Amino acid sequence: MSTSLAKLLQEQQHRLETLIELLERERHLLADAEIDGQTLADIAQLKRARLEELEATETLRQRIQTRLGYAAGITGARDAAEDANCLAAWEQTLERTREAERLNGTNGQLIQLRMSQNQRLLDFIHDAAEKTLYGASGQVGAQSGRLNTSV
Repeated sequence: MSTSLAKLLQEQQHRLETLIELLERERHLLADAEIDGQTLADIAQLKRARLEELEATETLRQRIQTRLGYAAGITGARDAAEDANCLAAWEQTLERTREAERLNGTNGQLIQLRMSQNQRLLDFIHDAAEKTLYGASGQVGAQSGRLNTSV
């Protein structure tokens, strides 16, 4: 198992590094004044593919772990890595997973902030548009806070 576990951990780390790079690119794009929607969409698609690959690798690792008689979950994974002399690789994989999770959370917060800002801007535009609507006669309706120059 040591060779196969070490190889799986190496694959996971490589995929995690790619995912982290994508998350960092996404964070920089979200922090820019102008959002590049197409690039963000492209990154989202790449992230989804990378996450699917990571999930497949993790599922395989878990099956091997169970098949070899190790307990399911983190304790069994740690025991398997220790017995296979690749505990350091396992711990590094966990650390990179936590880093990806942290970045993904930060990006989610940035997206929520952008959505909130966009909603406030839309509300402002909507309010402004209601104040300058034309009436049935084609004349601009009463506008509060504006000078009436028809006197």
